Amino acid sequence: MNKRWLMYFNIVVGLGLMLAVSGCEVNDYQAAENAYNRGDYETALKELLPMADQGDARAQLILGLMYQKGQGVPQDYQEAIKWFHLAAAQGDALSQFGLGTIYYEGQGVPQDDQEAAKWYRLAAEQGDASAQGSLGLMYMLGQGVQQDTQEAAKWYRLAARQGEASAQSTLGMMYGTGKGVPQDFVLAHKWADLAASQGGEKAVKIRDAVATLMTPAQLAEAQRLAREWEPKGK
Repeated sequence: MNKRWLMYFNIVVGLGLMLAVSGCEVNDYQAAENAYNRGDYETALKELLPMADQGDARAQLILGLMYQKGQGVPQDYQEAIKWFHLAAAQGDALSQFGLGTIYYEGQGVPQDDQEAAKWYRLAAEQGDASAQGSLGLMYMLGQGVQQDTQEAAKWYRLAARQGEASAQSTLGMMYGTGKGVPQDFVLAHKWADLAASQGGEKAVKIRDAVATLMTPAQLAEAQRLAREWEPKGK
């Protein structure tokens, strides 16, 4: 799950601290954003705390990240969990995903697959692709949930449709072996090829192995599907 957590962190940073603010709060937000982006975490903390205390879920999310990563504050998983919980209770999907990862990895709390699955599901049901992929993995392995490869395929498919490379690679493997889905070499090649285009070395191996089992017509169809594929929204 470490790669998923890194992806999660990068997504949040990429948001540029896009807090939902208005009126006089805009200046506070801009100051927090500018400070955070230049690594001035002390100033960012000062600007974010009032917004978080007033219930701004996105400010709470960023504070959770700062404490989780030790950015401008001593690393404190309990404080991170506090802010993540406050934001997650408001339905913030990224905070829900963050809590899922914290419980999955046992960061500051006892490792708990069932609790991780609960938070991943909440985020996944809101369309978070990383959470969907993580939940798919838990169903694949039977971690915190009853093992169910068909349910795993469902969540991997949702994540793959949004362009999540790891989910695309795993879905390619599942179609190639008929695990949780009907065996389909065309779809196996398509999904593995899409993941490979994002630099997935495992996906390259899956794609190339499946290609040896395909007819020229099947291969041409798979390549066409990959060329024409576009990511779907949540």
